[in-house]
Amino acid sequence: MPQLNPNPWLSTMIMAWLTLSLVIQPKVLSFTLTNPLTNKTALTTKANPWTWPWS
Repeated sequence: MPQLNPNPWLSTMIMAWLTLSLVIQPKVLSFTLTNPLTNKTALTTKANPWTWPWS
């Protein structure tokens, strides 16, 4: 069964992962965000009880 022969595909997979993790990932992580994250305070709202028309 040729699917179980790792010879042609193992090196391709290793080279793809090395390229992704050593070349592409640092370039993507170096991008700056256009909208920088800020710490926002949580707004607390008062819950108004619902008035049912039949009660």
